[in-house]
Amino acid sequence: MKSLIPKKPAKDQREKLILFGLVELYLQTGKPIGSNTLRENGFESLSSATIRNYFAKLEEEGYVKQQHSSGGRVPTALAYKAFADAFLDQPRISLEEIKEIKHALSKETREVAAYLLQVTEKISEITRCAAFLSAPRFDQDFILEIKLVHIDHSRLLCVFVTDFGLIRTEILYTNKKLSSFTIKRLEAYFNWRLNGIERPNLDPEEETFGARLYKELMLRHIVSYTNFSAEDLFQAGFSKLLAYPDFNDAAALASGLSLFENKQMLRKLLTTTSSEEKLTCWVGEDLLPFSPEASACSVIAIPYRINQTFCGAFGILGPNRIPYRELFGQLQQISDSISASLTKSVYKFKISFRSPKPSNLEFQQNHPGFLDQSQTLLLEDQTTCLK
Repeated sequence: MKSLIPKKPAKDQREKLILFGLVELYLQTGKPIGSNTLRENGFESLSSATIRNYFAKLEEEGYVKQQHSSGGRVPTALAYKAFADAFLDQPRISLEEIKEIKHALSKETREVAAYLLQVTEKISEITRCAAFLSAPRFDQDFILEIKLVHIDHSRLLCVFVTDFGLIRTEILYTNKKLSSFTIKRLEAYFNWRLNGIERPNLDPEEETFGARLYKELMLRHIVSYTNFSAEDLFQAGFSKLLAYPDFNDAAALASGLSLFENKQMLRKLLTTTSSEEKLTCWVGEDLLPFSPEASACSVIAIPYRINQTFCGAFGILGPNRIPYRELFGQLQQISDSISASLTKSVYKFKISFRSPKPSNLEFQQNHPGFLDQSQTLLLEDQTTCLK
């Protein structure tokens, strides 16, 4: 470790510098830090006794704790928070990492949704944390294929595969049990309606039944695609957290899971960083408004752009003990790479995008007395298709 303090630091700076030196060394080693260890790693200008005095003061203030009376100190969540805040604008990343991230994420493709899903996986691999990403709704998409999967005697799972790489599902209810043969014929009928190729030979009753189900599916798809109140959310890499000793404790792992599985709170975190238009970090108790059980976790998030418009954000979730400065650097570079690739893709393939609108319930709560007639008519149309 390079020297972290000047030869004669001001007394009012020493405590903070010693705290940051302890945190950085603990992040590197994962072992409790004693006064002699810290002195040998960048603090040669201070005596071990002086460092111990500062340790005692930091412990009183809640920044460090001692696991054993004769052992070294380890940082608390309060110390990680102070460290992260101090270095938020001082990320650390090597030129080699920058090249690797650019190579991994640089891509021009029409399948923008599939690209963002792959990006989410790649973020998890690079940072070794759980990753989540919000995306706008991209226009000019269309359904490539429909697949039907039998669930039980009255339900079918319908899977839409779109040109942009999205996978969407709907549950269809039927009033009679369908054989595997009939389901395959219906699937062929749906795909013929999509592309006009290879019309299957259905009897009149099957074709009437299939036409009714097809209209229902198309109506649902159009409504869900054009009217949405939240960004699409992609998640990946929760298993990465199992590699951290901090999550060997089942309660700590469960706290991380409670937040990662709460899509509403993840979107709220990403919306916050998008509104601030910058890298944002939550450590320990910072996450209590989002998840009361997540005090053993940290979240770092950052928005990305298409052209100069902030259109989404992504974040990572890990324990409190993560290499903050390195992650700040990685996430900043990932954001730049995503922004560049998406900007090129939407211009090359002439793709537009939209942000979500408030839900009807939110709108009506904010506009008392307003009747959303379009929604009423829409529900009536769906009912008609089912008859």
